[in-house]
Amino acid sequence: MTTELFQIKFWGVRGSIPVSGPEFDRYGGNTSCIEIRCGKHRLLFDAGSGLREAGLSLLADGVSDVDLFFSHCHYDHIIGLPFFKAIYYPSINVNIWSGHLDGKMSTREMVEQFISPPWFPVKTDICQATMNFRDFHAGQVLTPHEGIEIKTFTLNHPGGAIGYRIEWQGRSIALIYDIEHIPGSYDPVSLEMMQGADLVVYDCTYNEDEMQRFKGFGHSTWEHGTELAKMAGAKRFALFHHAPSRTDEQLADMEAQAEAAFPGAFAARDNQTVVI
Repeated sequence: MTTELFQIKFWGVRGSIPVSGPEFDRYGGNTSCIEIRCGKHRLLFDAGSGLREAGLSLLADGVSDVDLFFSHCHYDHIIGLPFFKAIYYPSINVNIWSGHLDGKMSTREMVEQFISPPWFPVKTDICQATMNFRDFHAGQVLTPHEGIEIKTFTLNHPGGAIGYRIEWQGRSIALIYDIEHIPGSYDPVSLEMMQGADLVVYDCTYNEDEMQRFKGFGHSTWEHGTELAKMAGAKRFALFHHAPSRTDEQLADMEAQAEAAFPGAFAARDNQTVVI
């Protein structure tokens, strides 16, 4: 079964900043971190606060090789990296990929700047894992392992962001978050990424009423996302990058509205696993 397994696990589903408290118990408070399993291979997308728990799980499972892909390097997507235990173990191989700063900063430079004083007490020379830094540019098709194809796209977000479409054994997952839509317009990039996808993970930070106040913040809505998913013939739709102020009760209401608009839609939760 493991050789055929294609699944996604959400280790962090929030945007902007981690949150805690009884009003966030159901959906969780960690920021963006997604694990996708393609058979024996483990792929991680983004290093938000959820990466800490993801790393502990990988170590418990005896994983010795992992790929970590960045959508971009805003705080909520990198804050977990120094607490990713795998980078401190000499027996582990970590491939770190980024393309949002193509021509401006390399993946190595980005990581070394973040894990260094005064932002962190030590530098990356404390990391004992084999860390391989992989630079790419949007539009490239990445093949981290045989049979896995990852298409990369530029998303509309301040400072740039990368969207990923992961394809394996005839199935696909589209990761489209930290993206702002233009009212009255259907982004052709999003439609291409979603086309026939088994699962779409989409930026649903706001609803349409809130978008009027947050224009230019780089995020989208469940209403727009589900419309795109219907147009693209996607099978399932995950609301992702929840606003930090969104309580469990509010998210449950948003989830119900999204499911009514697009059967198969759900609001992603910390530690939730979906088999594709």
